[in-house]
Amino acid sequence: MQTGKNTGASVKESASNMAASAKAGMEKTKATLQEKGEKMTAHDPMQKEMAREKKEERKHEAEYEKEAAREHNAAQRQAGGTTGVTGHHTGTGGTYL
Repeated sequence: MQTGKNTGASVKESASNMAASAKAGMEKTKATLQEKGEKMTAHDPMQKEMAREKKEERKHEAEYEKEAAREHNAAQRQAGGTTGVTGHHTGTGGTYL
């Protein structure tokens, strides 16, 4: 049964890593779109440069958060623990595990 637990932990880790990657991708896209909007309204080259720098900072932050999530997920798998909800309450008096 230990192999099943390891497989389950690996699947959870992979799913969490994919979610972290998707979130980082969305944050990067939002940063790019915000930069484009700020550049369109900016009249001064300095404001345009500040918008670009802000975008880069947000993209680096998203990448950092993704890597931190991956490290956390790997540590959870190594520890054998879970951090999610272990059951789902149906609201009808039953609980699915």
